[in-house]
Amino acid sequence: MDGNGRWARAQGEQRVFGHHHGVRAVRETAEGCAELGIGYLTLYAFSTENWNRPKSEVDALMELLVQTIGAEIKTLMDNNIQLLAIGDLDSLPAKCHAQLNEAIKITSLNSGMKLILALSYSSRWEITKAVRDIAHKISEGKISYEEITEETIHNHLCTAGFPDPELMIRTSGEMRISNFLLWQLAYTELYITPVLWPDFNREELYKALIDFQKRERRFGMTGEQATTK
Repeated sequence: MDGNGRWARAQGEQRVFGHHHGVRAVRETAEGCAELGIGYLTLYAFSTENWNRPKSEVDALMELLVQTIGAEIKTLMDNNIQLLAIGDLDSLPAKCHAQLNEAIKITSLNSGMKLILALSYSSRWEITKAVRDIAHKISEGKISYEEITEETIHNHLCTAGFPDPELMIRTSGEMRISNFLLWQLAYTELYITPVLWPDFNREELYKALIDFQKRERRFGMTGEQATTK
């Protein structure tokens, strides 16, 4: 969800102004995906690298996160959405962590779309943690190195139990993944739009999904193999 800062500057405002307006795009996207029956939506909300931003912006982002989670619980419940989170959640401020856990608990019985917030997350952090956890199990004799497979690694990632993404939408026209779900995105279709995140809405979501529907997903096979029933 990129472009909040540039959107704010275009309005002659501080970056935080863009973050506040980005909340509407989150609501529009989440509701739109839920209405279409999409099973999983992951939003890259705050990376581990984002902690390096000016303290005033980080503090404002954390406060906005607390306010937004509390304010959007009704929307989540009305749309039968279950809230989940991935990342180094223990690094979040106590108030933010508590609000997040409360929302996760309240929505835990919802059976519709799973909305996954990536908070204090980066894929390199995630993979490093997975390697450490696997190495620790080897040192304890719980597994041997010969037993390590792709499934072993998958099961030690934050997203264990979730399917790999089918589509990644990147707003603001930036042509990079920015340390997001590097393992999981191996065969994900990418959609880059110049639209800044605060301007992203249902119409823009539908454009991305229609474009995705035109793709031929081969997963390393030939086109003929992929289309064989």
